[in-house]
Amino acid sequence: MDKFLIRGGRRLQGEVTISGAKNAALPELCAALLSAEPVSLVNVPGLQDVRTTFKLLRNMGVAIEAGDDGRVTLDAGELTSREAPYELVKTMRASILVLGPLLARFGEARVSLPGGCGIGSRPVDQHIKGLQAMGADIVVEHGYIVAKAPRGLKGTSITTDMVTVTGTENLLMAATLAEGETILENAAQEPEVTDLAELLIKMGAKIEGHGTGCIRIQGVGRLHGVAPAQAHRVVPDRIESGTFLCAAAATGGNVTVRDTRAEHLSAVLDKLREAGVEIETGPDWIRARADGGRRLRAVSFRTSEYPAFPTDMQAQFMALDCIADGTAEVTETIFENRFMHVNELLRLGAKIEAVGHTAIVHGVQKLSGAIVMATDLRASASLVIAGLVADGETVVDRIYHLDRGYDQMEKKLRGIGADIERVK
Repeated sequence: MDKFLIRGGRRLQGEVTISGAKNAALPELCAALLSAEPVSLVNVPGLQDVRTTFKLLRNMGVAIEAGDDGRVTLDAGELTSREAPYELVKTMRASILVLGPLLARFGEARVSLPGGCGIGSRPVDQHIKGLQAMGADIVVEHGYIVAKAPRGLKGTSITTDMVTVTGTENLLMAATLAEGETILENAAQEPEVTDLAELLIKMGAKIEGHGTGCIRIQGVGRLHGVAPAQAHRVVPDRIESGTFLCAAAATGGNVTVRDTRAEHLSAVLDKLREAGVEIETGPDWIRARADGGRRLRAVSFRTSEYPAFPTDMQAQFMALDCIADGTAEVTETIFENRFMHVNELLRLGAKIEAVGHTAIVHGVQKLSGAIVMATDLRASASLVIAGLVADGETVVDRIYHLDRGYDQMEKKLRGIGADIERVK
């Protein structure tokens, strides 16, 4: 099982290029199921979750051509199966995103209840309720969601009980082929949802209001493909951007991230500035500088839905707070079990008290290298950041979690001065 060996204490300096967003690429790969014509994407990241999605779609009969340069063309013209089996779904919760497209285009789907990393329950009931409101007959039996809509889906008004990103994406995709108008209230506003909508529009969908809490979709009879010359470019990964900015800040570095969008990271950039990091931005770059020799300030924050501070940056920013001056209060409102990295940070010498949904972080002068274990995707990144600043050697075990969401992280970190290597 792969591990990271990190020798800490080196400032990060230079430039790093950000990959396409995992949380945009996965639904966009599934969106190819909506059309009988090929759909081409570029800037698809080389991640384990992307490879898992390829395997899932190929199992259904989707023909996929994927290059090493992030170019992917998917052809769902002749599907052989409408099922997403457990053995292909168990490792990735985003597999639920095939449900809406299959049901909308073929009138049937059988999808295993999803798995993924253990950061808390992410119920699929909002997906099911929304599709039922559109006329689908859905039962959950033997661990599978069995959905049928032999007469097609009907447009309707849907208000989800909570803001759900994958729920919004599933219902958005399903609504593109539903009869009449669908209104999604309390919709997720994340950039990845907006990017999915832009792809669907390129495929012929009629969508308004994406990027707001109310999305309107006028159903169409069919969606066409996207030719390679007009391939849709997956939006940059804002969480990868934020992770490298936190790493730069924690190490007292000076790093510019390229191929990114500052407007997607406003809440994170505000907190970095509050901590004392110098932030500069351009059309497609962000520079974080913390090499002035002074210790950063501990910063409190609360996670919430976009555009507020993202839950996917909570662990990385907590690692920054661990070596900052002062005390910070971190409140997690999205997932009920997302402080699993706390015990591992304690092994590195951090001082953290976690009670319920709140963690009190008391900044320390330094961390000490140790063997730690990754428990989920973003926890992995926080341990890497802590290892970069810790004295001595840190070993981060079970980095298969990290490979689900970061494209060649160790290579990118070495490119900006980190002493990190992948070992068995």
